[in-house]
Amino acid sequence: MHFKTLQVFCDVVRLGSFSKAAAQNGLSQSAASQMVHQLEQRLGVQLIDRSKRPFVLTEEGKVYYEETRVLLEKYFALENRIRGLHQALSGRVHVVSIYSVGLHHMNQYIQQFLAQFPKANIRLEYLHPDRVYRAVQRGTADLGLVSYPRQSRAIRVIPWREEPMVVVCAPGHRFASAQRLPLEALSGEPVVTFDRNLRIRRQIDRQLHRHGVEPDVVMEFDNIETIKRAIEIDAGVGILPEPTVRREVESGTLCAVPLEGIRLVRPIGIIVRRNRQLGPTAEAFIRLLQNDPRWKQAEPAPQDKPPAEPAPSCSALPR
Repeated sequence: MHFKTLQVFCDVVRLGSFSKAAAQNGLSQSAASQMVHQLEQRLGVQLIDRSKRPFVLTEEGKVYYEETRVLLEKYFALENRIRGLHQALSGRVHVVSIYSVGLHHMNQYIQQFLAQFPKANIRLEYLHPDRVYRAVQRGTADLGLVSYPRQSRAIRVIPWREEPMVVVCAPGHRFASAQRLPLEALSGEPVVTFDRNLRIRRQIDRQLHRHGVEPDVVMEFDNIETIKRAIEIDAGVGILPEPTVRREVESGTLCAVPLEGIRLVRPIGIIVRRNRQLGPTAEAFIRLLQNDPRWKQAEPAPQDKPPAEPAPSCSALPR
């Protein structure tokens, strides 16, 4: 069986259209339809029920599509791997990320990667977390970067980094001069935080409840950038991942104070589709992310115990 026929069949199913699949493969619509018809004749079963609009897969078609899709991915990944054994990495990697990973940091990674592999092509796109998962699951992106990553039957998680959470306030706030702050300091304090439907909000609320802390939630937003802007005008304080406020701390528009007696972190993971063989360029980019010494996992500090040494002030947080 010619791989082209299998590719056309999978594209017809994936795109839900004979005409779109034909155009993607440089064929006429009748040629694409004929190739799928010949495939059905060879197998002796109907794969696509064309009597319905839009067409639907038969039960045999569903099984054949899933297995053929995996077969094609492994075949093309094998081709890329073999080519990569004797030539510089030159493939394209489509990365989708949540907004709070930070364009500045990701551009640094991309520039570093392209300096090593100038023939490679990295496409970076920022999306809502749900859309990141969908893009990876549907195969329209090679890998995704998300916080609090979730594994599933379709998604595999590769651990990347843990970002310490800090109390963030305006420079004129009374917390700004503190070396460290316990969660209890937030009791009754006006707080700008995340929407309730976000996992980071649920994690923060869980810790606040565990310590009997009830802040005064004055604003809720679905993204870190808006939260930072509200904190800058002293609408309240917040608990945010330290890397997301590093530039504002360095410029003096925000102050970040480490938490005392608790290790609260935001995990960031790399998600890929299960049973999908990544190409050598994507694998190399993942290795670059994981090997960043800034995110090497340190031994966790004991829970609910103050650190042995004083922490730096909010204006001198580590880079």
